[in-house]
Amino acid sequence: METLNGTIGRCGAVRATLIVFAVTCCYAQAQYDLLLQGGHVIDAKNKISATRDVAIRDGKIAAVEARIDPAQALKVVNLRGLYVTPGLVDIHVHVYAGTGERGSYAGDNSVYPDGFTFRAGVTTVADAGSSGWRNFDDFKQHVIDRSKTRVLAFLNIVGHGMRGPKYENDLSDMEAKPAAEMALRHKGLIIGIKTAHYAGPEWTPVEHAVEAGTLADIPVMVDFGTNHKERPLSELVTKKLRPGDIYTHVYSGLRNEQDKSGHVNPALFEARKRGVIFDVGHGGGSFAWRIAVPAIKEGFLPDSISTDLHIGSMNSGLKDMLNVMSKFLVMGLALDDVVARSTWNPAREIHHEELGNLSVGAPADVSVLRLERGEFGFADIYGARLRGDRRLTCELTLRDGKVVYDLNAITRPDWDTLPRDYRQTGDARWDAINPPPARRP
Repeated sequence: METLNGTIGRCGAVRATLIVFAVTCCYAQAQYDLLLQGGHVIDAKNKISATRDVAIRDGKIAAVEARIDPAQALKVVNLRGLYVTPGLVDIHVHVYAGTGERGSYAGDNSVYPDGFTFRAGVTTVADAGSSGWRNFDDFKQHVIDRSKTRVLAFLNIVGHGMRGPKYENDLSDMEAKPAAEMALRHKGLIIGIKTAHYAGPEWTPVEHAVEAGTLADIPVMVDFGTNHKERPLSELVTKKLRPGDIYTHVYSGLRNEQDKSGHVNPALFEARKRGVIFDVGHGGGSFAWRIAVPAIKEGFLPDSISTDLHIGSMNSGLKDMLNVMSKFLVMGLALDDVVARSTWNPAREIHHEELGNLSVGAPADVSVLRLERGEFGFADIYGARLRGDRRLTCELTLRDGKVVYDLNAITRPDWDTLPRDYRQTGDARWDAINPPPARRP
């Protein structure tokens, strides 16, 4: 009996070893960490708008093909009926939160990014001038370096940043050289210079911003501040700005973007021919249906769609990036067009062409979107409504190949299929939400 028991015990041990070996081999043989199967891929850079499988390995796009064998992947997610796009790129936000300064975009007016980005499919943001060269290092240490969202920055030409009129109207603190030096010190992280909110009639903020941008070889983004006859919009966009510079808040109507006849200011068309870029920057005070709808009908579309996210816009007509994108769908743009202006176009504008696309080798930042049909309403900054029959929602977001948001748990197993004492169901190779704890060697 002892011999029999010993034999049975050894057989059981061998069987268990074989099972472990088989499972280990299966994992070892998995060519991909994650396979997104059967979704409609929209990738403007690669001119794809078709059903495709997308495979991911080591945080990068590994393959985009009509069909990829699911047996090659560690994890497979069925996305039939959904749209798969590059992670959305929002180039106008304010996320320098946490300083405790009231009434300041280098403080209480800003929001921490991670609570607003992934749930809207956004994986990359550019802070639009909340910090200047004097406080950028603090912004980097306390927000940029601690965020899961990829946070880039336009550096304010005002050394103290966007801290309110006392600072933003101080011409003596608008120095091109230190701003350019800071941008060069953080090349690739600081992706532009911003001028904003200036109340005076002088051209100094724009001219010094352009000087800094030229020294650092980066674009300038302009929020043109208070409208003055001494510095007309037409001169800004046709003479002062360079090709590749960005005029934001293009549908605000606050600075003669629309002429007295109700048409788009002809200077905007002329500037576009020069290579000036036009950005939405919806915000809490910069998007009106009475400006946007006629402009779209005239064919003046934005180059990039952005939110201008901050505490004054997050719960107003803006909501989030998908709400702004949905507005352009309702105004008649095709979904492919809207996605391009929210991914590849802004990535190129900020000179980060590794983003905004699903090319093999690109960072696996991915948004999975649902196009809902129904009766919806969309508000502008004044509370005027445009009715619509479609809107976008986010089902799933990946950052560097890992799940960071999953609205309906489409990457998860049903609980009643799991062992009675189940714990984390993810795997650290594809899951950043519920991966099992790392085992110590």
